[in-house]
Amino acid sequence: MGQRVAIYCRVSTADQSCWRQESDLTASAGRAGYDVVATFKETGSGAKLDRAERKKVLALAQARQIDSILVTELSKWGRSTIDLLNTLRELESWKVSVIAMNGMTFDLSSPHGRMLATLLSGIAEFERDLISERVKSGLAAAKARGKKLGRQAGERPKSDRLAPKVMASVAEGRSYRWIARDLGISKNTVAEIAKRSKSSAPSKIGVSP
Repeated sequence: MGQRVAIYCRVSTADQSCWRQESDLTASAGRAGYDVVATFKETGSGAKLDRAERKKVLALAQARQIDSILVTELSKWGRSTIDLLNTLRELESWKVSVIAMNGMTFDLSSPHGRMLATLLSGIAEFERDLISERVKSGLAAAKARGKKLGRQAGERPKSDRLAPKVMASVAEGRSYRWIARDLGISKNTVAEIAKRSKSSAPSKIGVSP
């Protein structure tokens, strides 16, 4: 049996079709002698947080049911440089690589992969700096317009709203990293929610017979 792979196709809008990607990737897998376990087709922009089909691919990877993920190009897999780097690192921990149709394998455990990780880390840091600058600029502009900043009275922070989902995933044995990616929050936020939930849980008091 050849290398077990999952095919992942994505288009940005509903009027586009994954047919060409699926056809090309299936043919490529056949030429390489791969064993295609499943094919996943997604419609949504690269920035879309809730990519249900990609989550299914990651679930297969975590369960060690595939060895690689086939995509036409890396941009079909990652939402951003930061997301791409994080998911490649996660896949590395499960010994699963991402293979583009041009034959390039993205495996962070290899010398080429480590070089890629270094480049992606630099780009990701640059992106974070740009985002930070835009946020600061936006806040300054809003303040200049007299807009009130910060959470208003009675408004629940996002972490409070997501706490039940976070704790449900923790109870299922999901990793903090998996939960963070699934809900679109940081790993530190997940850890803080879990810590807050445990500290507020009522302690069990034993009753003497």
